[in-house]
Amino acid sequence: MHRSRARELVLFALYRSEFLPVSLEELYEDEDPGDQREYIESAYSGIRAKQEDLDRLIGARTVGWRFERLALLDRNILRIGVYELLYCEDVPAEVAMNEAVELAKKYGTEPAQSFINGILDRVWRDERERATS
Repeated sequence: MHRSRARELVLFALYRSEFLPVSLEELYEDEDPGDQREYIESAYSGIRAKQEDLDRLIGARTVGWRFERLALLDRNILRIGVYELLYCEDVPAEVAMNEAVELAKKYGTEPAQSFINGILDRVWRDERERATS
């Protein structure tokens, strides 16, 4: 399995968890994660554990929009992107942003691509600046 597909499974799990409890094992019933099992489990549990912080970071940058008003899929794509930017040292920032935009193209709302790219770019620049200050 490719990492891009693994991100899709994380997105599906996050989306489902908005409505009911989710077991990652349920995802694996339809598709074997292969060598991406560790990434999927780490990303899903990491995002869930840091969700309040991720949401706060994203919400601070959604100028003109309350975080709660974002479409659920767009919100979860942003969570994945920000999580990878800040907590996945093995994922280059450009890859995290590009993959989030690709998820938005495939699953998000129509204006989501540029919106998600802009939010992720701001998060990355702000956090890099903060780290070097």
